[in-house]
Amino acid sequence: MSSSHVTSSPKPGEPNRSHTKLPQPVFTTQTVYSFSPNRETLGGTAYLILHTPASDTLTRNNILVDCPAWTEANLDFIAQQGGVKWLVITHRGGSSRVRDWQSRFECEVVLQEQEAYLLPQVETQPFHRDRVLTPSHRLVWTPGHSPGSLCLYSSDQGGILFTGRHLLPTRPQKLEGGAAPLKVSKTFHWPRQLQSIQRLLNEFSAETLSYLCPGANIGFLRGQRSIEQAYDKLASLDFKVLAKTQALL
Repeated sequence: MSSSHVTSSPKPGEPNRSHTKLPQPVFTTQTVYSFSPNRETLGGTAYLILHTPASDTLTRNNILVDCPAWTEANLDFIAQQGGVKWLVITHRGGSSRVRDWQSRFECEVVLQEQEAYLLPQVETQPFHRDRVLTPSHRLVWTPGHSPGSLCLYSSDQGGILFTGRHLLPTRPQKLEGGAAPLKVSKTFHWPRQLQSIQRLLNEFSAETLSYLCPGANIGFLRGQRSIEQAYDKLASLDFKVLAKTQALL
């Protein structure tokens, strides 16, 4: 087997030199990039949001949503974009090598308070219900998938919601381009997860929520990097049917 296919995990602090696909822009504005699925987070998709404060155009306060693969290619790309100000963990399954990420970029690790105890060796910035990162970005607590599951909302592009595993793409044969919660054996609290979706519907509108960027199952998007008409697709969910859903795994 050639060295380009080595998949063994690197030592702490040492990036993997195996070949990985470079992060890809989600929108034509090239302000959001998605990373290739990370094996260490069971195929989770991480995102880099580029943000330049209006008060300091020479500074990049970028946001990394969940942890991409710890590779030289990803580290170099992030450094070229100005590094990371905040690492947001959307749920406990989205974290991998958090201590290394914090050490490399000196970033703040932000997560909901019920997930913080899982990272005892990391300096974290836990919050309770909501937290504002910038005038354009805020965190919303959406418990259900895990106790501290959260979504990150950006007002860019008519409203983007980075959902982690709270909301995922649906299988094309069921509803192409759709989004729904996924009930699995490890789901923390299914009724609360459905209530969290209702909270999103109450807080946003078709004018303020245009796109979803899910944290897994992006293969169902068939080459697309986001889910469009996000609010309308959430509003079309049948909560009575979902309430009776059986766990898939």
